[in-house]
Formats: sequence, structure tokens, C-alpha cells
Amino acid sequence: MWGSGTIQSTSGEESIVSLSNGNVIKVSTSQLLPANPGILEGVNDLIQLSYLNEPSVLHNLKRRYSHDMIYSKAGPVLIAVNPFKDVQIYGKDFVTSYREKATDSPHVFAIADNAYNEMMNEFHNLNLSCSGETGAGKTETAKFAMQYLASLGGGYGGKECKILQTHCILEAFGNAKTSRNDSSSRFVSSSSPLSFAHCSLLKGKLIDIHFTALGKISGANIQTCKHVLLEKVSSCHSSTLYQVLSLLSCIVSDVDFFVTFEQSRVVQLAAGERSYHIFYQLCAGAPPALRERLNLKMANEYNYLVQSDCLVINGVDDGQKFQKLKEAFDIVQICKEEQEQVFAMLAAVLWLGNISFQVTDKENHVEALADEALTSVATLIGCAPHELMQAISTHRIQVGKDSIAKKLTLQQAIDTRDALAKFIYASLFDWLVEQINNSLEAGKKHIGRSISIIDIYGFESLKKNSFEQFCINYANERLQQHFNRHLFKLEQEEYDLEGIDWTKVVFEDNQECLDLFEKKPLGILSLLDEESNAPNSTDFTLANKLKQHLNSNSYFKGDRGRAFGVLHFAGEVLYDTNGFLDKNRDPLSSEVVQLLSSCDGQLPQLFAKKMFNQPLQSVTSLDTPMQSVALQFKGQLFKLMHQLESTRSHFICCIKPNSKQLPGTYEEDLVLQQLRCYGIFEVIRISRSGYPTRMTHQAFTERYGFLLSEPIVSQDPLSISVALLKQFNVLPQMYQIGYTKVFLRTGQISALEDRRKQVLRGVIEVQKYFRGHRARRLFHELNKGAKIVCGENIRRKYATESNRCSAFASQLLDEQLTAVIYLQSVIRGWLARRRFNNMHNLKQSNRGSVKSRRKMGRKIFEAKDMLHEQQIQVLPSVMAELQRRVLKAETNLGQKEHENATLREQLQKSEARWLDYEAKMKSMEEMWQKQMVSLQTSLTAARKSLAADNGAGQLGRADVLSPRCYDSEDNMSMGSRTTGGNTPVLFSGAMPDVVGGRENGSLNALGNLLKEFEQRKQNFDADAKSLMDIRVPQQASNMNPDDELRTLRLRFETWKKDYKLRLKEAKARLHKRGHPESDKSRRKWWGKLGSRA
Repeated sequence: MWGSGTIQSTSGEESIVSLSNGNVIKVSTSQLLPANPGILEGVNDLIQLSYLNEPSVLHNLKRRYSHDMIYSKAGPVLIAVNPFKDVQIYGKDFVTSYREKATDSPHVFAIADNAYNEMMNEFHNLNLSCSGETGAGKTETAKFAMQYLASLGGGYGGKECKILQTHCILEAFGNAKTSRNDSSSRFVSSSSPLSFAHCSLLKGKLIDIHFTALGKISGANIQTCKHVLLEKVSSCHSSTLYQVLSLLSCIVSDVDFFVTFEQSRVVQLAAGERSYHIFYQLCAGAPPALRERLNLKMANEYNYLVQSDCLVINGVDDGQKFQKLKEAFDIVQICKEEQEQVFAMLAAVLWLGNISFQVTDKENHVEALADEALTSVATLIGCAPHELMQAISTHRIQVGKDSIAKKLTLQQAIDTRDALAKFIYASLFDWLVEQINNSLEAGKKHIGRSISIIDIYGFESLKKNSFEQFCINYANERLQQHFNRHLFKLEQEEYDLEGIDWTKVVFEDNQECLDLFEKKPLGILSLLDEESNAPNSTDFTLANKLKQHLNSNSYFKGDRGRAFGVLHFAGEVLYDTNGFLDKNRDPLSSEVVQLLSSCDGQLPQLFAKKMFNQPLQSVTSLDTPMQSVALQFKGQLFKLMHQLESTRSHFICCIKPNSKQLPGTYEEDLVLQQLRCYGIFEVIRISRSGYPTRMTHQAFTERYGFLLSEPIVSQDPLSISVALLKQFNVLPQMYQIGYTKVFLRTGQISALEDRRKQVLRGVIEVQKYFRGHRARRLFHELNKGAKIVCGENIRRKYATESNRCSAFASQLLDEQLTAVIYLQSVIRGWLARRRFNNMHNLKQSNRGSVKSRRKMGRKIFEAKDMLHEQQIQVLPSVMAELQRRVLKAETNLGQKEHENATLREQLQKSEARWLDYEAKMKSMEEMWQKQMVSLQTSLTAARKSLAADNGAGQLGRADVLSPRCYDSEDNMSMGSRTTGGNTPVLFSGAMPDVVGGRENGSLNALGNLLKEFEQRKQNFDADAKSLMDIRVPQQASNMNPDDELRTLRLRFETWKKDYKLRLKEAKARLHKRGHPESDKSRRKWWGKLGSRA
């Protein structure tokens, strides 16, 4: 456990350190490591750290992880820490940013962009290797790398939708619920409800993305490591096949799926797990007719499914999933007949688990019971029940030219039965993959460049490690050597061959560990294969044989019982040999294959035919041993390594920050263990002292030679390379010149690339303008010649037309005159005929009118006679009705007269009230007029008296200043109060010091008051006149006349009080300004004015 702090004091070999949390501790000085300065905290590239040690690297990764910066660089290696949550750093804006080189932050997009540019510029095939333990996010990192390559390559094709729609086929047949994978992966799509409980059965895969010469994606190919994908109870990947298909649906047009799965999961389950989803979906969603044909039961009635007591997943409807599966079958063009054959094979696998055996002799030999399970399996695969019974209960041994049938023991019979079930299911899965390939027209050969993305299972060390972990860790050991060779061993060997002066980095080579696995004849794989073919061999004999031959190897550790240990590059792992031999053997007997070949069903025959055609597994010779699973896996692994060695590698190291898969949790011990396993610290050291960018002198000259500003004497590539580096001021410590290559440190090539792009853009710009100028000049020349030719053609055409028109003109004129004369004759004839017809019609109408008048007289006389007869025949009932209507009209008339009398009475009352109101208003107006006259008289007298006083005492008061004065008369009138308004505005400050300013101010104040008085008088007169003009009451008015009269009277009283108050204030101001000689006269007119007011 590391912590940051500050050294307080040091005494001998001990130091007192103050930690960042405030605690003070005493530690050994040897345990202290220097910390990097604060400016280097959270740097993008770990090689930038001043002090390179384990706690500095851990602290830097933790700081970046806490800020959701999950990507960091360790030289050429990208470190990706799984955030276990959705981080918004993969949108289109990020793709554009990295494509346009707008940012250089570490990202999977950046390493994919570098690989793509290297492929296009240097014509190399490349690979992106994603390594990491289970749950580190390798599959999702590979997915985002492919998405970025798709954006660069502009993938095309018409199969994307079909792939996306058929994901549930491989999801149903290739995924299962496991015990540990209870939470969804960090980037799992919410559209997949099973993702939280899935086990991806692709434990390792290599995806080749093929590009055309123009950099466009032309196809892809997926391969997996076959035969290693066995039962793995306690650890699995959380990503699903659906994610891979959804990804490829966005980027490829031709996809070749080559996948396998955990075959033993069909017959063996751990507690809390389920078998493949298709079994539960078939049992839950099959319609009644299909159930009857397949003799299908519920899932809890099959032994293969009830082993783990887990038949359902919360929130998942298996029946609904089955319906979607059938729709997907239709999309990939699997016909109804083939679909039913698929369901028949699934039902046969389920019924095989219910076949039981009975002991027939003392040697524990058995035979299958002829019960419902046996009969159902025989019917579903299309064979006789006794043939099936014999195939799973006996084994034929070749003796000379004859063969002898030998009965099997109980365990042997169970193994044979389970082997048949696994083989049928595995073959069915391969057949489905082939149908998908056919539907997508896959399998085409791609010629051109490619980028391979390898997503390999990570190193595993569990509490109990069996054959699965043995194969997985062996593959990781081989991949670790590829990693070491590429970054360490080959790097240093190349430096030595090129004569580069540098300090070698010591690293651990795992070749001895690989020899422990692969060496013949005493390697673990060879001994395992030998013991698998030996008679009477057991797991104990295997363990003893390994200890006997390998105890002297320093990488092998013998243990008690069936266990042995191997010292891997990532650490020591203890393996339990229990089940090694059974899992390494292929228990499928020749009798079973021959049985399938003789069945009536199309699919069993096809499965057997493919089995017979497999190389290295000949079943025609019954005594020929089949190749073991471990050796097949070794062969495929060597093929994979050969493919990786033939391409340039870019590495992505995926880190799992915590074992609980929680966001924001960072376990330093777990992260440190993974960094050590992958050799990240060695990578950082070698990157800091090495030269990751290297090019041959020839390639360097061809790419950047045109950037030289001045020609040099020697034109050999080496001299040009040196001249280029000097021209761009590359420091000597940042590069070295080898015998055949130039070596550059990290970041130095970018300056050359930027300059190259700038020059090329300038060249293209010049070429563009030059070509444009040349095209325009050619156009003008062609246009000038075209104008001359066009003018000559027009003149010739005009002359021809002119001659033709002159000859034709006279003929045309004659024809036109003839036509006009003919037209006139026709019109005149029509006018004459119309006049004649009108006269004829008028004469006829006169005759008709005389006749009609005579006829009308006769009709009127007849109508009078008829009316008289009708009046005579009027019924008494009609007369009664008319009388009733007359009485009703008279009654209504009386009511209306009464209402009119009432209205007239109300009108007279209203007129009386208004006469009274008018009298009151007249008396009020007379009173107001008297008061106005009195006030006006008083103001006039006051003004005259004040003017006289001012004239007498003007010289004596020149030094008296008023602290306040009103503004001019105009401003005063603007600020005067309207009806119900405020007092005039009072201005602060002294008036200009001029002669007579104060007296004029006083006169102005009184003038303003007088002016306001006149204004108020006019306003009140107008209001009173408006009230007097009203004669008819308005029913819709909001206020009656009495209220309006009271309101007007209140306004008058309010203004009068306010006006009196302002007169008193004017008096006080005049008194303060000093008029002692006129006080007496002022009191006289002021008192008189006050009494009148």
C-alpha cells in the first residue's frame, strides 16, 4: 500500500513522513521513493514522468481514472482502464477530432488512426492486439477500434441490416447464463436484456478487416481458437455475440463467421448457471403442434437442464425470445422445414440426457433402457431404437479383419451418450453459422491491405484451475512472448544490428516457460497427449508422470496429489489434473458417427459426413487414435502467431480496476499485479531510452527529400536523411543514424509530417491555379474561334433567308388580301342574316302578345268565378279560428298599452330628477364663480403690492441669497399639477448671481400661482359644463350623476386646501428674504386673502 507524503526529517535509516491525510509516520528510508512534481500529475504518457516507479505509475493512472480519463500511454502501448460505466468519449465529434488530428490525447481512436495511416502510407498489414484479463474490457475496446476504422474506411454493403436482425440466432445458440457474470459490461447496450447474465462463448477471436487500395473497407473475417472453448465455470467474458454482430453490421459487407463454443456446457452445469438459451426458449415458446411432433416437455423435466436449479432469468421472457428467433430464421432464409429439423436436433439433445442405463453383469457392463427417452431420440434423429441403444452401449474393437462388440461400463456409456449430445449440438451450431454465411454471401477472398484486431482471453489464476485455465494461460504465454519480442527483444536486436548507441533494458524472457509446454518429448503437452492415449491412465498417473519428468525444470513445481504448478510470466499458477485426460480426449466413438450417417434425417447425415471428411481424425480406421484437443489447440495457436508475426503490431493493454466491477473503484494491488503481468514498467523504461520511430534511409528520403531547401553535393539517401534532420533543427539526442535506418524518438516525426503536408497543400494549390489558368486560356481561345465561325454562319444564313423572303413576299401579300376579302364577305353576310332574323322575330312576337292578352282575360274571369265558389264553401271551423286569433291580438295590445303607460311615468320621474340636479349644478357653479373671482382679486392685489415693495427695497437686499427657488415660468407650467396631480417641481441650488434675480424669482413664483389658478378655473368650468350638458341618463355608465358631482366637489376642496398651503409657503419665503419695510402691507393683503379663501 503506497501513500504520498512529505519527509519531515531523516535520522540514519529512518525518516519521519507527514502523509497527505495529516498522519505522521516513521518509515525506513529504503522504502521511500521520490514523487513527481505536481505539474506532472495525470500526464497522458507515462514516459513523461520524471521518476519512474510503481507508485508513481499507479498514482498517475488513478488520478486520470478518477476524472474519467480511462486511456493513457506507456510509450507505444495504450493502457485502457475499464470504467464499468458509460463514458461519453466515443461520439461522432471525437471521431472527427482524431481524424483531423485536432487532439493528441490517448484514445483507442488514436491508435486505430495510427494503424490506418501506417497501412495506407507504408503498405503494411497491421494488427491491434487487445490483451487483458476477464472483465478488463478487451472486446469493447476492440469494438470501438473497429468503429473508428469503419469511419475512416467508409464501409459499405447491403448485409448490415440482415446481420443486425439475426443476432438473436447466435445469441440463443451461443450464449448462456453464468454464475459470476451478474452485472452488465461497461458498454453493454440496454437493448439486450440478457447482457447482464451472458457468458460470451468466444473466449478469443481475431478479426481481420480488409481494405481496398483506396482505403475503403471491403470485408471482414472472424476466427476463433477452436477446441479450447471448453467448460469454464467460474470465469467468463461478459460481452455477447450480439455485440460483435451489431458492431460488424456497421462496418462490413461480407463477414465470415467461424465460431465455436463451450461444448461441455450442453451436458454439465454448475450451480446457479444455465445451459444455452435456446433450450429454455424452445421449451417455453414452442407452439402445441410443434410440441406434439417433437414430444417436447417443459424444461424442468430434462436432466441436462435441472442440474443447476436455475431455469429462468429474472426479467427475461424465453417464450417471446423464441418467437423472435423464428423471425430471425426467416430473415436469414432458413426455410420452415429446416427450422423444424433444427428444433428436432435440439429436442434430441435434451432427450439424450434422460436416457438411463441398467447394469447387466457383475463387471458393471450396462445397456440403455428402451424407455420414452430412447424412443424419442431415435425418432427425432431418424434411426431405429435398437441401433441407438447399441451405439451408446457398446464399443467395437478391431481384431485382425474382424471387429468385436464390447459392452461399456456405466461411466463409459454415460460419456458416450454425452459425447453424442455435444457433437450434435456443436455440429448444429456450425451448420447455423454456415447458413448465415451463405445468406450474407460471405467467404469471398479479399486482396489488399488489412488490419487485424485480436481480442484474446486474459491470463487466469483461480482457486481451482483445470484444463481450461491451462490452455488459456498457455496461449497467453505465447502472446506474451510475441509482446516481449516485438517491444523488447527484437527492438534491442535491431539496435545492435544498426549500430545504435544506447543502454540495454533487462527484461524477462519466457522462452523457458514455453519450452516447458512445447518441448518434445518431455513437454507438458506431449506428456498429456501420451497419457491420454495410454490404456488405464488416470489423472493421478498424469500428475505423477509430469512430476517424474519435469521436477528438474525451474518453471515446474510438483505438488501433492493431482496438482502441479507452473511459473508463468504473469505469476505462478497451481493446476488440478482432475478431468485433464477426459477433456483432452475426444470421446466421440466411430459407432456414434456411423449411426448418424445411417439416420434418415438430413442434418445427422450432414454432421457425420463432415466428421468423416475431417483430416487428422479419420474414423474409417477404428484403431487410429484421434488427435487430442490440446494438440489441435497448439496447432491453431501456432497458426495465429504466424499471422501476427507477419504483420506490424500495435498493443492495447486493458486493465481491470477492481474485482467487483464497480465504477469509480480503484484497487491498487489488482492494478499493480496486471501492470507487472503485462510488463508495462519494462515497456516504459525501454520507450524512454529507445527510438520507436524508424525508417530506412531510402524510405525517409523518398518521403521527405523534397523538403530540402538547398541541394547537397552527395545525393545518397543517408546524406539526404542527415541534411533533412539538420534543416529541421532536430536535436542530436533526439535521433540516431543507423547503417540502413534513421531512428527517431517519440514525437520527432510529427514536425516533418506537418511540414510535408503543408508543402503538399501549397503544391496542390499552385497546381490548382495553374491548371485553372491554363483551362481558362484554352477556353478563351476556343471561344474566340467559335465567335468568328458563328458570325460567318449567321451572315450566310441571313442572306439565304433574305432571298427566300423577297421571293415569297409578293405571293404572301396576295394571299393575305384574298383572305381579308373573304373574311369581310363572310362577316357582312352574317350581319345581314342576323338583322333579317331579328325583324322576323319581332313581328312574330307582336302577334303572340295580342293572343296572350285575350287568353289572359279569359283566365281572370274564370278565376273570379272559382274564388266566389270557394268563399261560399268556407267551413265554420276556419271562422272560429280567425275569431280566436283576433281576441288574442286584442289582449296583447292591451298589455302593450299598460307597459307604455308605466314607461311614460318612469320617464317623467327621471326628467324631474334631472331638473333638480340641473338647478343644484347651477347654484354650485355660481358659488365657484364667486370664489374664483375672490381668489383672483386677492392674487392681483398681492402681486401689485409685492411689485411696489420690490421696487423700494431692491438695492438694500442685493446680498441676500435664497437657498431654494422655483424654475422659470415655462418649467413651472410644465410641472404644475393636473386634476388631482402633485405640486410643482422644486429645484435645488442657487440662481445665477445677477441683479434683480431674487426679486424676479419671487414675482415668477406668484405668477406661476396665478397662472395655475387660471388653469384650474378653466378645468373646473369645463367639468361643470360637461355635467350640465348631460340631459338623458346613461344606463351603461359606471357612476351616477350624484357621485360625479361629489367627486368634482371633493377635487375642488382638495385643490383649494393645497393652493392655500402653497400661498402660505410663498409668504414665508418672502418674509425670509428680508422685507421689513413691507411686512405691514403684506400682512394686510395676506390676511384679507386668507379670510376670503
